[in-house]
Amino acid sequence: MATRPTLHSQLAAMIRRPPVTATPEASLRDAVLAMSENRVGSIIVVEPESGRPLGIFTLRDLLHKVAAKSCDLDQMVMQVMSGSNLLMLNWRGTVYQAALVMARHGVHHVIVVDAAGKLKGIVSQEDIYELQSGGGKAISGAIRGARDMNALIAAAEDIRRLAERTLAEGGAAEALTELISSLNDHLTVRLIELTKQDFDLPDVPWAWLAFGSEGRYEQTLSTDQDNGLVFAVVPDQAEATRRAFLPFAAEVNKRLDACGFPLCKGNVMASNPELCLSLDEWHQRYAGWLRSNSPQALLNATIYFDFRPLYGDETLTDELADWLRRNVPGATLFLRFMAENAVGVKPPLGLIRDFNFDVNEQFPKTLDLKACGTRLFVDAARILALANGVSETATIARLRAVAALGKLGREDIGAIIDGFHFLQRLRLRGQQEGTPMGRANRIDPEKLNELDRFVLKESLKQAKKLQGRIQMEYRL
Repeated sequence: MATRPTLHSQLAAMIRRPPVTATPEASLRDAVLAMSENRVGSIIVVEPESGRPLGIFTLRDLLHKVAAKSCDLDQMVMQVMSGSNLLMLNWRGTVYQAALVMARHGVHHVIVVDAAGKLKGIVSQEDIYELQSGGGKAISGAIRGARDMNALIAAAEDIRRLAERTLAEGGAAEALTELISSLNDHLTVRLIELTKQDFDLPDVPWAWLAFGSEGRYEQTLSTDQDNGLVFAVVPDQAEATRRAFLPFAAEVNKRLDACGFPLCKGNVMASNPELCLSLDEWHQRYAGWLRSNSPQALLNATIYFDFRPLYGDETLTDELADWLRRNVPGATLFLRFMAENAVGVKPPLGLIRDFNFDVNEQFPKTLDLKACGTRLFVDAARILALANGVSETATIARLRAVAALGKLGREDIGAIIDGFHFLQRLRLRGQQEGTPMGRANRIDPEKLNELDRFVLKESLKQAKKLQGRIQMEYRL
């Protein structure tokens, strides 16, 4: 039985049939007839010999470029196709990437090609909507059509209600965090687009970065902001460019706060001058962390090594990610310090009783499912990924990639992933119940049923096993 694709599946999994194509010299009449016969809303114009895409012609083009103007169906399709800035992704890219590309550029299709640039298929917004839980399509549409902050604030509340409903209906943790992250990304992209209209930004390549849980696609119902900004300029222009971007970044942070994403208490935000940097400055910052063994450098690694672009020029973040893949595996001392830090927090498993509780006078006899639960998986996965040059940022994607390299027992990976997902689901359940600030990630094991308590204990054992792998790797 075929596995249903998810937002993190490769685009190849979304291609259900060969794309409908036409040569550049084909008549518009033949192209439209082919679209009608195949019941599709677009046709790809390809180079006959190489099979490489040259352009796309859609029903929207038929309406605006043909019907509203010449109505000449005998002209060549290449004369009315959309060819400039054709959006193409490698078929090993993810459905999530395609969704973001479409949101950023305001288009409804992304062309999928193989490593040689040959056409393999096409993915539409409708294809992606089918993967989202009921209501996701309507919210995505509302975000795309938002013209002011009131509409975005309403959409943010709709996202939360949808997530809560999906959780109540028994939705899986992985699918739910995918859904939350996807819709929050769309909202952030639209918010940045609207905010840009109020500022005269420098005419340089730049990108908005997501760090932390957002950078790992692991947002829950209770999450603050972790973001930054990267731009490309010559060194002597960096300071002036930063000053030009900071007011814009501060306004984006302010508007995200209005949408329910609280300002980061640690100031991990693009409005912080230390996180609004040129590409060269980001290289220097990461290089400094790799040379350091200070506690602050280790803390920075847990936040800033989990990043991805949300808006802007992705070539900047691709270059930064490539730099890290080349340089981090050789920083053996830094990785060892990270490993020591990662195994320093033990899962709260007792020798005599099931669980050990930390000292928390406000919420006694509770477990912190983030600090002493999911974090253990996240930290171990990060170290394994960085040490092995794995580019993924999501915890589960990192673990699967490391296992595929033979660096983690394939027979163990399923249980480890299930353990992480169970802890995530318990966190989401607690957050849904509207627990007071400070207890959003805490749980009282005695309030769980017998089966959930057993699975909780087994999940924490998987974290302990993963930590044991790190200890063995670095001989700790």
